[in-house]
Amino acid sequence: MPDDKKPPPTLGELIRQQRELAELPMRQFAAMVGISNPYLSQIERNLREPSERVLDAIAEHLQTSADALIGQVRTRSDKASDVVQAIERDRDLTNAQRKALVEMYETFRKVTRSERKRG
Repeated sequence: MPDDKKPPPTLGELIRQQRELAELPMRQFAAMVGISNPYLSQIERNLREPSERVLDAIAEHLQTSADALIGQVRTRSDKASDVVQAIERDRDLTNAQRKALVEMYETFRKVTRSERKRG
C-alpha cells in the first residue's frame, strides 16, 4: 500500500511509535507511567482506551501533551470539520468532554447522511 493510502495511525499506534522513538522498553515505560505492562500493551494495540489520567501521564513521559497526541492522530486522519477543530481547540473542555462532543457530532452527521439517502 503506498504511503499516501496508508491509514493514519491510531492513538495506541502513535503512543507505541513515540515510546519506541524514545527507546523505552514497554516494561520500563509502563512503570514510569504508573500502569501495568499488560495495560500499556492493550493501549498500544488499541484494545483499551487510556483514561484521561493515564493519557496525561503517557504524554508527560513522552515529553508532549495529551492534546498534542490526540491532535497528531486527528491531523493524520481525514481533515477534521470546522466544528471538530473548534472542539479540539477549546481549552475549557477536558479531553473526555472533547471526545464525547466529537463522538456525538459525528453520530449526528452519520444519522443525517443516512436519512438523506433514504429520503
